[in-house]
Amino acid sequence: MSPGQIAALVAAGAFVLLVILLAIPLIKLGRTLDEATIAIRKAHQNSDPIFSGANTTITHVNAQLERVDGITANARAVTGNVSALTSLFTATLGGPLVKAAALSYGVSKAIRARRKASEAPGKHLRRRTARGGKR
Repeated sequence: MSPGQIAALVAAGAFVLLVILLAIPLIKLGRTLDEATIAIRKAHQNSDPIFSGANTTITHVNAQLERVDGITANARAVTGNVSALTSLFTATLGGPLVKAAALSYGVSKAIRARRKASEAPGKHLRRRTARGGKR
């Protein structure tokens, strides 16, 4: 054997070793892709019940939202009615009640003033005399 043939034999051996070393990660990568394919297939099979459950849940939520919309509309109508009733009450009874309150305040103030005047008769008499009244 010549040295060229030995060098070719060593190069061929190195090439085979390189192919084997590169084949191992490729085989592992192929297994990983197979597992990923199986996992995707299982996820696809299990997603149908999840989606149907989600659809059922969304249907129930929509029904509840329709009820809440009805309740909100009724509350809005009640609020409008209460506002109208308050305006009516203020228009019809508010004025007379304010007048009655003012009258009672004035009467109570006048009574207090009379009581103070009756407790201190000297002051009352001096006022009369200062105005030119009799003593």
